[in-house]
Amino acid sequence: MLTPALGCRARIQKTGKVLGEFCRCYKEQFGVALFNSVRYEIEGTGGPQAQLLHRKVPLEDHVIYSGNIFQYIEENKKWRNRFCMVPHNYGLVLYENKLAYERQLPPRVLINSAGYKILTSVEQYLELVNNSLPGVTPKSGHSSILKCPTDFPLILWHPYARHYYFCVMTGKEQEKWRAVFQDCVRHCNNGISEDSKVEAPAFTDAIRMYRQSKEQYGTWDMLCGNETQVLSNLVMEELLPELRSTIAPRLKGKAPERQRTWIQVSDAVYRMVYELAKEQYDAAVARCEQERPQLESTIRTDMDQIITSKEHLASKIRAFVLPKAEVCVRNHVQPYISSILEALMTPTSQGFAEVREVFFKEVTDMNMNVVNEGGLEKLVEYMEKLSHLAFHPVKMQSCYEKMDQLKLEGLQQRFDVSSTSVFKQRAQIHMRQQMDDAVHTFETLLHQELGKLQGKDDLCKSIQRILERVLKKFDYDSSTVRKKFFREALLQITIPFLLRKLAPTCKGELAKFQELIFEDFASFILVENTYEEVVLQSVMKDIMQAVKEAAVQRKHNLYRDSMVMHNSDPNLHLLGEGLPIDWSEEYSGQPEAEPAAERRRRAKQVVSVIQDDEGEPEEAHPGVPPSPPDAVKEIREALAQESLGDGAGVEERLVNGAAGGDGNQGGKRGHDRDSNAAGPEPLLRGRVLGQSPPQPSSPQGV
Repeated sequence: MLTPALGCRARIQKTGKVLGEFCRCYKEQFGVALFNSVRYEIEGTGGPQAQLLHRKVPLEDHVIYSGNIFQYIEENKKWRNRFCMVPHNYGLVLYENKLAYERQLPPRVLINSAGYKILTSVEQYLELVNNSLPGVTPKSGHSSILKCPTDFPLILWHPYARHYYFCVMTGKEQEKWRAVFQDCVRHCNNGISEDSKVEAPAFTDAIRMYRQSKEQYGTWDMLCGNETQVLSNLVMEELLPELRSTIAPRLKGKAPERQRTWIQVSDAVYRMVYELAKEQYDAAVARCEQERPQLESTIRTDMDQIITSKEHLASKIRAFVLPKAEVCVRNHVQPYISSILEALMTPTSQGFAEVREVFFKEVTDMNMNVVNEGGLEKLVEYMEKLSHLAFHPVKMQSCYEKMDQLKLEGLQQRFDVSSTSVFKQRAQIHMRQQMDDAVHTFETLLHQELGKLQGKDDLCKSIQRILERVLKKFDYDSSTVRKKFFREALLQITIPFLLRKLAPTCKGELAKFQELIFEDFASFILVENTYEEVVLQSVMKDIMQAVKEAAVQRKHNLYRDSMVMHNSDPNLHLLGEGLPIDWSEEYSGQPEAEPAAERRRRAKQVVSVIQDDEGEPEEAHPGVPPSPPDAVKEIREALAQESLGDGAGVEERLVNGAAGGDGNQGGKRGHDRDSNAAGPEPLLRGRVLGQSPPQPSSPQGV
């Protein structure tokens, strides 16, 4: 069934057509983005200076998390105990076991989780699967596509790519793994680098322009991942309905088998699209980069003339569009701005307040423990943990959860906001950044003070004093970041709505303005972009005023724009330019460097192995899940035998409600043995069987 899906010439042609249109949009937007970048560099109009320091490479040589988890292997329909490691780039890497990782053997699976949803119940998953292939639903009482041997599944679902199935033994484990997985999704979704001042805006503007040319306005949930992933999602969005209508009638077997085949077909087509998208996008970027020196030379030489020409075009478009836009704003947007802003402000500000509270609590607890347990040695131990607080998925979860309250009741449909997830994830990324800035500023100031301190009392007072200074800076930066986020979110909600409303009366008339652009400047000035800027100006005043009024009323601890915090630490930003602080190496008294292999084995880990607060490994959940109980018993027996040190190795066979069979993993093995238990027990010694290169099920690796 896969061969015709992949080899269909019509689908390849359709993919090529979409990519060709997008690359044309990208070339147009590249010139505009390059002009804007050079203009900003020359004119340099920046916002308020941040008070907190920003760390350049926050997680170098660190592992976010690692631990054991059960994974369902589709090839042989069995559950296997896997060692899962999350490196600093937030990819999910699954090894045969911990021993395989330490021996630097190839991983089994590499997962880039951009675009995935984390599900914690089989019912949620089945609903999404049933919706993806209408008309193919297992009858009541019949077996479904997936059965989990415990009550605590973790499923990674993607609308186009392969799905991944995991499970754990307790609810607490499930909560912590879910926090880790969500952090991976959040980070990978934000895959387009903001450091790129030309390529990134050119790409996102090209995506937006392409979708608007297809009458698709509003937010888009699948703007997730790096450029190739986003472009693949764009193609699949158009390709999937046609693929479904062609393939679905040809699927054979019972409903679960047809659903399983459909997921495989979709994944195979997604892989094909990904490869084509990568090839064509890379080629388009290379062509633009080749032309960049000449374009930039023209911009720098003729900057004044280009600006004058653009302003002349904008004045003509403004005269035509602004009266219509202002009426539309007054009737359809202005009455709702305050409601949207309030809906955004409450959960976002609560999240930032929680960031402040978590930071305050962690530093205060550290201060008390340092005084009670010992001086510098304990300080180093606690600072090593505190320095990566922002990247601790479990400790940050209480901050991120505040955004779950975000609801745009009634407004979501009016303004064509398909989902609030775009805004939730953006706010959560800001929270993590503010936490890391606060921690980095605190540790920089404390590190500077250490040489001057005498005794525990001095240390305690200094920590408290620095904490108060950092909290003041945090409050100022938090207000600045949130106000910017509110303005951007309001624009992201209202501008697409206005463009759709104005399209019938304005868009068809834009072609006549093309003649106002000099041919030499046509690469830097586009009528469509200038039109959007005019529409933006029509609503920007109301948005700025709404945010300003919220700040004047001190709603949610926002500061007024007129309040400028003067730099009370003139040398602080100079300190931030220094080398990163490594607390353990600087104060450990161990001058000898560790061998590379040992350093890999003992890589610093932000989150420890899943444990209770007291530090003891969690007990298995006492309740026996209803389906299938024999599999749960088998997991527990395997773990019990391994923890007793049974060196022979225990085969974990968690049958997914079907005949197990001994399917080969990677075509090289009949049986799958793991050397490590699911808890933090000592590794068993034994030969690792059947190691083969990783088989990533989505085209994006780590």
